[in-house]
Amino acid sequence: MPVATAGTETASPPDPRALLRSRAYLVLLAMSALIGVPVSAAAFGFLALIGELQPLIYTDLPKSLGFDRTPPWWPLPLLAVGGLLTGLAVRYLPGSGGHEPSAGFKAAGPPTPIELPGIFLAALATLSFAAVLGPEAPLLALGGGLAAGTVRMVRRNPPEQVITVLGAAGSFAAVSSLLGSPLLGAFLLMEASGLGGPMMAVVLVPGLLAAGIGALIFVGLGSWTGLGTYSLALNDVPKASDPTAAEFGWALVIGVSAALVGVGIRWLAVRLRTHVERRRVPATVVMGLVVAGLAIGYAEGTGKTATDVLYSGQTALDPLLRHSAGFSVGALSLLVLCKGLAYCASLSCFRGGPIFPGMFVGAAGGILFSHLPGLSLVAGFAMGVGAMSAAMLGLPMVSVLLATLLIGAQGLTVMPLVIVAVVVSYVATAKLAPHRQEQPPQR
Repeated sequence: MPVATAGTETASPPDPRALLRSRAYLVLLAMSALIGVPVSAAAFGFLALIGELQPLIYTDLPKSLGFDRTPPWWPLPLLAVGGLLTGLAVRYLPGSGGHEPSAGFKAAGPPTPIELPGIFLAALATLSFAAVLGPEAPLLALGGGLAAGTVRMVRRNPPEQVITVLGAAGSFAAVSSLLGSPLLGAFLLMEASGLGGPMMAVVLVPGLLAAGIGALIFVGLGSWTGLGTYSLALNDVPKASDPTAAEFGWALVIGVSAALVGVGIRWLAVRLRTHVERRRVPATVVMGLVVAGLAIGYAEGTGKTATDVLYSGQTALDPLLRHSAGFSVGALSLLVLCKGLAYCASLSCFRGGPIFPGMFVGAAGGILFSHLPGLSLVAGFAMGVGAMSAAMLGLPMVSVLLATLLIGAQGLTVMPLVIVAVVVSYVATAKLAPHRQEQPPQR
């Protein structure tokens, strides 16, 4: 048996079981639980503020100005203002407004305290004025930043590993209820960060604890305030039928179609971003006007509401499925086109998360496919959500869970179809997406 010598001896990796039994780890768990309370309360407050501002700006304000209803042109000045405020926050405040959404969904380290105001204001302007992005990325950044800042306040010169773990716990707590389940939020962060190996449980357990505490806080505050939990949910999902051979064929078609659409959206968003970065503030205003114009065009062309195109689509998924019979093939086609282009424009310059708009575009596309022979409504809806999520996020496990958990009990029935559509979309996206080598920073 070989014997290690002093010259060849290497440090052995830490034993996860020993860490789990240590007193320091118990202290870390206690800190994660404590941090989950204020962070989740702050996240709830942020979502509540957005939830109050959106109807105030788009419904109450025009009525107070003497209009019987919101005028068709109303999104134009509002999104111009939203673009102006977002552009100013990104251009002049530290942190550049946080996560760059056109780069895809990526887990990053917690921002510094000085960056938090810029992230908050850029997201507030984006979401309140109805750009086509979601709240998940700002919540992750704000939750992680608040948690890391709290650690630095209560403990002088804390180890970087402690800041990283508790910052991640803060992110877990912030999105604990947003996606419908704290476990789904945990999977999102785990897959996005590439967390794995024997140390996975050591890092994951504090986050799960913070997420569980956060979910309880969301439920409690939602009940106390009467505002709800702001959780992704569908009501009255139609009964799904057992998968058929024809539907497995449609899974291949939907997977490839989602990859084509997703790569096209990302390609156009990145190209637009290069122009936006040259003149950040005026270009963001122009992109806001583009989003407004697409929403107005869709509303005038279909007789539907402009809000189908505006906003992230999180709360619009439920009425889209419930009232799918009221959408013609032409209306659904125009919805996918206008929402997809508005998504491109928003990705290029606004600040928010890419998950919910991608889910909505996929859902509308899946419902559109269900008008063709051999594909049921629920199967088309679920496959569209999963395939488009895989194309935009590059997270196949999360994409399957998003699509199947979203439709509740019917998710188990259509899960085999969703898995096929997600895998096809994920692989096709990897084949179609242009390979870009990292360029050194220019001086």
